Amino acid sequence: MAEQHDVIIAGGGPNGLLLACELALAGVRPVLLERLAEPSLEPKANGLVGRVIEALDYRGLAERFSGQPGRAPRAPFFQFGAMLLNLSIVDDHPLRVMMVPQARMEALLTERARELGVEIRREHEVTDLRQDADGVTLSVRTPHGEQEIRTRYLVGADGGRSTIRKRCGIGFPGITDDSFTGWMGSVVIEEPVAVPGTGELEVPGIGRLYPASFRRTERGLFAYGMFEPGRYRVFIMEWHRDEAETGLAGLRAAAGRVLGADIPMRAVEGMDEPDCTTAGINSRQADRYREGRVLLVGDSAHVHSGMGGPGLNLGLQDALNLGWKLAAVVTGRSGEELLDTYARERFPVGERVLMHTRAQTALVSPGPNVTAARALFEELLTEPVVTRRIAELMAGADIRYDMGVEDPHPLVGRWLPDVSLRTGHGPTRVAELMRAGRPLLLTLADAPELAAVAADWVDVVSAKLEPEDVEPTRQAADADAEPTALGASAGVRSVAGTGAGLGEVEVVLVRPDGYVAWAGNADTPGAAEALRRALATWFGKPMR
Repeated sequence: MAEQHDVIIAGGGPNGLLLACELALAGVRPVLLERLAEPSLEPKANGLVGRVIEALDYRGLAERFSGQPGRAPRAPFFQFGAMLLNLSIVDDHPLRVMMVPQARMEALLTERARELGVEIRREHEVTDLRQDADGVTLSVRTPHGEQEIRTRYLVGADGGRSTIRKRCGIGFPGITDDSFTGWMGSVVIEEPVAVPGTGELEVPGIGRLYPASFRRTERGLFAYGMFEPGRYRVFIMEWHRDEAETGLAGLRAAAGRVLGADIPMRAVEGMDEPDCTTAGINSRQADRYREGRVLLVGDSAHVHSGMGGPGLNLGLQDALNLGWKLAAVVTGRSGEELLDTYARERFPVGERVLMHTRAQTALVSPGPNVTAARALFEELLTEPVVTRRIAELMAGADIRYDMGVEDPHPLVGRWLPDVSLRTGHGPTRVAELMRAGRPLLLTLADAPELAAVAADWVDVVSAKLEPEDVEPTRQAADADAEPTALGASAGVRSVAGTGAGLGEVEVVLVRPDGYVAWAGNADTPGAAEALRRALATWFGKPMR
C-alpha cells in the first residue's frame, strides 16, 4: 500500500523549503522530496531585494540570513535596465537589499524546516503522477528503487523545467531569447587590476570600473560584485555570441569581447574552473497555478531574466501566500475555494515581473535606438516620483490584492508596515507579532462591537496591542492590565501622523502573509458585518 501524506512538496530549493516551513508553522507536516543528493553549489541568486526581506523578518528569518542584527538597510542606489536608480532622492523607499548566496539561504531554510519537524528526503525524484478527486499518486525514483506515494495535495517547486507542471499538462507560454548569452561566475582578480581596499577595478584601456554598476557596450553588458577580498562575482550579457568556450577561458574571453580589453582572472582556490553558468533568457509563465490538487510555486510557475534580482522576491512570496491557505484547507478550517485565491493573487504579480524584466532586457540591448531610449529614461529617473515608482516596482511593494471588500480602507490588500507598538507586555513591532505565522487583529481603540464579532475567531486570530502613542495617564493606568483576546484596553486610540504609521484606523485584520484583509473603524456603517465577512472569507468557520 502506498504511503499516505497530506502535502508533498517536489523541490528542495528556497521556495519549496520556505513553503514547508509555512505549512509546519500552521500545524501541517509536509514531506519534501528533492532530486539531488546534496545541495547544489551552482551559482544562482546572490541576495534578496525588496519586500521579501521584510516578509522574512515577519518570520524571524531575516537576521539568520544576513548574520547581522536589526533590519536590512535601504539601498542608497539600485539599477534598472543597467541605469542608475539614485534612491537618495526618495524618502522612506521600500528597496532593501540583503547580500546572501542562495546556497546559504538553502542551508538556513533547511535548518529551519528541520527545527519545525519537516521530513526532507534527498535523492527522491518525482517522475510521474496521476490525480483523482481525493488526491495525487506519485511515482518516485529513490535510492532503493521506484516507489508510489499518495498525497492529498502536491506542490511543484521543481524549477523552470518542472516535471510536475509538465505531467499536469499546464502550459508554459512565453518567449525564449537566444540572441545573447548570459555568463555568471566566481573568479579571483588580482592587483594591479584590482584596486586594493575598494572593490574597484582599473582596466587598461577602459579605466575604472565600480562594483554593482553596469558597463554597456555594443557587444553586451558587464557587471561584477566583490563578496570577499580578491573574489569577484562576474556577470556578462553578450550579444550574438558564436564562440563555444566554457569555464574560465570562456568567461574571460567573453569579458574581453564585451569590454574590448582583457581582465586577468584565475579560478578560486580549490576549484579547477570557476562556477560559471551560461544561458539565454526564458521569459514564461504557467497558464494556471493550480490543476485540481496540484499547485505550482516559484520557477515552476514563472521564469524570467535576472535583471534587478526579482526571482526570489517573487518565488518566496508565492510560498508565503500559499502556505497558510493550503494549511487551512488541509486542516479543515477552510474550504477548497481558498486555494483559488492563490492563483488569483499571485498570477498578476508574476505577469508584472515578466513585464519589467523584459523591459529591462530591451533597455540593455545594442543599437542607437535603444541608446536614445536610455537617454530619455535617465532624464526621467532624476524625478523623485519616477524613481519611487520604479523602486516600488522592483521591490514588489506595489502589490495590492483584491480582498473582495466594497469601498476598502487604503490599507486593505496592502502589506502591513512594520510599525512600532506598545502592548501590555511592553514595546514591540508588527514583525515580532507575526513570527508564529498566525492571523493578527490589531485593535487600536475601544471597539466592543467589533470585539464581539472577532470573539468567535479568538483561537485563530491573535492580537494584544496598544499603539505607541497612548496618552501617558492612560498608559500608566493600563500598564498592569491583562490584554483582552481582541486587544487593547478601553480608551486606547491611534494618533494620526505619528510613529504608529497606520493613519486613522481602529481595527486592522492581517493575514499570515502580512497583507491586510480588512481595516476600519467601529463607527463606520456596516463595519461589524464587513469584519465578520473578512474573518469567514480568510480564516474559515468560527471556532464557536
